[in-house]
Amino acid sequence: MSRAPTFLPLAAAGDAVPPGCRPIEVRVAELRQLFDEIDPSPFQERDLDPKAAEFIVAWSRNLPASAPLGLVVHLDRAAGPPEEAALLRDAISTFFGQRAVAARRQLRDLFRRGRISLAIALLFLAVSIAVSDALAVSFPDSHFTGVLREGLSIIGWVAMWRPTEVFLYDWWPILAEARLSDRLSAMPVRIEYAAATVEDAWRSDWPANRARKTMTHQHTPADERRIREATLDRTIEDSFPASDPPSTDPNPDDDTVLDDDTARPGGDAPAASKAP
Repeated sequence: MSRAPTFLPLAAAGDAVPPGCRPIEVRVAELRQLFDEIDPSPFQERDLDPKAAEFIVAWSRNLPASAPLGLVVHLDRAAGPPEEAALLRDAISTFFGQRAVAARRQLRDLFRRGRISLAIALLFLAVSIAVSDALAVSFPDSHFTGVLREGLSIIGWVAMWRPTEVFLYDWWPILAEARLSDRLSAMPVRIEYAAATVEDAWRSDWPANRARKTMTHQHTPADERRIREATLDRTIEDSFPASDPPSTDPNPDDDTVLDDDTARPGGDAPAASKAP
């Protein structure tokens, strides 16, 4: 009697996604694909890849603002060290926490500029009204004075446009961005692996391990010269493919072709050369 195949559940690590949490799901082949490769910071402080961060933020904006968020990373490799889920959670929390701090700093700078703009606009409006009233007293019956007064009044109220825009429209998108970053920095992070067996494939996935491997792997000057020469040879070989096969027409100035012809069994004797 044949036994039914046994299917093992996929390995997972990290935080448990609570009921009612709206998960954001990401699938990558390696964890380092989530992070910016050119960022020299340690792994826990490294910025997310711009495309990965944009994907997570765009997904979260499509979810209800009151729903708790969670991140589920589907990893196309076997389970690695047990602490990598915690390291990933700390890295993501640090990244979005810094974004929240930056958004609130931007909001403070915006309000500061708004207050300065409001003070300048109110002063300009007061001067415009005062000049307009002075012109009305000095030239009560002048048509040109009436036009000038209307112009000063319009310019004075137009100066109020910038502080009005700041305090009515510009601040709330920045505050919403800060609150969303707060939610993303506090969300649980869970990794679901493609296999339950621990393998060594994760070693190439961690920038710290790659750096240690590079530092401990040393070559002698002769080995480095041979490596560079072999790499150059492969590059030249790939860049310049082999030329066409040699032509079947012999060189008319090459007499060895005739000798080779007579040396072969059954070869025809060379034709006598004609005198010029």
